[in-house]
Amino acid sequence: MKARELRDLSAAELRQKEQDVTAELFNLNFQHATGQLENTERLPQVRKDLARVKTILRQKNAAQPKAR
Repeated sequence: MKARELRDLSAAELRQKEQDVTAELFNLNFQHATGQLENTERLPQVRKDLARVKTILRQKNAAQPKAR
């Protein structure tokens, strides 16, 4: 997942993507703990994807003017 692709998404789509990636990370951690995970390289990759999504979502929220 590229940051360029994520920047094109809306805030709602980014929140949905964050939920999806968080669920995937949970499943991978569960599989890793039970010894069922075959591709262990996927764990750091998903963590980085989650960090990218959160960073871009935070940037989009910071760019919006605050309503009082």
